[in-house]
Amino acid sequence: MSNLAVLPIIIPLLSGIILAFFPKKLTLVRSLAKVFITINLLVSGYVLFTVYTTGSIILETGAWPAPYGIILVADSLSILLVFTTNIIAAACAFFAPHSLSDRKEQYYFYSFFFFLITGVSGAFLTGDIFNLFVFFEVLLMASYALIVLGGDKVQLRESIKYVLINLFSSILFVTAVAFLYATVGTVNMAQIALRVQEVDQQGILTTIGILLFFVFATKAALFPLYYWMPSPYVKPNPVISALFGALLTKVGIYSIIRVFSLIFVYKIELTHEVFIWIAGLSMIFGVIGALSTNNIKLIIAYNIIPAIGFIILGIGVFNETSVSGSIYYLVHDMIIKAALFLIAGTVAYVAGTSDLRKFSGLIHYYPVLGWLLFISAFVLAGIPPFSGFIGKLLLLTGALSGDEIAIVIIALISSLLILYSIMKIFIKGFWGVKDESFKPKPTKGLIGPIAFLVAISVFLGVGAEFIYPSIENISAYLLDPEIYIDSVLKE
Repeated sequence: MSNLAVLPIIIPLLSGIILAFFPKKLTLVRSLAKVFITINLLVSGYVLFTVYTTGSIILETGAWPAPYGIILVADSLSILLVFTTNIIAAACAFFAPHSLSDRKEQYYFYSFFFFLITGVSGAFLTGDIFNLFVFFEVLLMASYALIVLGGDKVQLRESIKYVLINLFSSILFVTAVAFLYATVGTVNMAQIALRVQEVDQQGILTTIGILLFFVFATKAALFPLYYWMPSPYVKPNPVISALFGALLTKVGIYSIIRVFSLIFVYKIELTHEVFIWIAGLSMIFGVIGALSTNNIKLIIAYNIIPAIGFIILGIGVFNETSVSGSIYYLVHDMIIKAALFLIAGTVAYVAGTSDLRKFSGLIHYYPVLGWLLFISAFVLAGIPPFSGFIGKLLLLTGALSGDEIAIVIIALISSLLILYSIMKIFIKGFWGVKDESFKPKPTKGLIGPIAFLVAISVFLGVGAEFIYPSIENISAYLLDPEIYIDSVLKE
């Protein structure tokens, strides 16, 4: 049973290796990629079902007991995010053949795609903070290859910024892990959580906590460390942008949730108050960025920032309702951001440009695409009964119970502006007089994966009564670190 925890890592790793042997046989590679990602989705779903029915699955690799060996922890939070990752990956695998050129696919796109999923899944499942760093590097190396895929000049320029920022944050990450090991004598997260309460060097631990937050906030694109993010996320092919926008920043925010609900919980009145203000500033500056551009891809990329702000708000308030809101909003945002990046890429493809000022009236030629965008705007902004509304309702209810009135006002205003920023694409790009000179381009294979993701987002909202009890259990689990510690160390 415990070996189930490693399958979501092993399957994509082996898939990427196998596909690397057939780079030129595109028909075979495409078919195998769809089969492999479907298998991984089904396996992740089975592991999710097992965890929710029998409890956390702890794998002690090499039969070395915790905290001495490498530990994988498939608990209710980590496996939910792994399953969500594979939903997005499945949609992208079916979208990719219709979006990428043959040349780009032949440059080992599918291998690096699976290696990225390996790194993301490993980061969610690891119970060891050093291996969190290792899996970060795995997903980053795959992302370096994907961001330069095709070798366009603009991609190479943005990739330099992307690589340098992540290289710098990785150096800080491994330095912080080294200091943490020197202070508490372990890298197992459960044992670290025990020992930080016992050591006398609270000042050093606080410094390490701040350093780790800086690293994770950089990777999550929180204010003021988001400056590197928008352009590198929109220059690659839409399917790559969708993977980056939906997954990479979310690994950073997951790391903050895990570390600051398990390890650094002894000065909540200081750290979590800072989180609340960073959340508010992320909402404000992210929305300003989205409103300031007419590039539809940049509009979606900038909207990542306020979404991360909403998630960190729940961790800042840190009560059961707000943490439930963070988890709900995290899952919702992963899926809807992937859908929006695919929509933006498809719109730019059919219009021949991503500049909103240069096209209109697309609804006459692409009605399904237009209405998928319309629904996605409502989902993202949190209009009832969609999933964004459920997450925000929980977040704002939790914030109000903590008397955080100012951040609630900022969040409500930001939500309206987020809606406007996306509806601007629909109103300017789709609404309008039919252009008789416009020559439609085929969208075969592009609409299905988008509709799949949007349908899941809608279900997260209208089916909230089925989903919320599980989210509430995750919240209670995160607020009681002893449950995680006991399950890993078997005390």
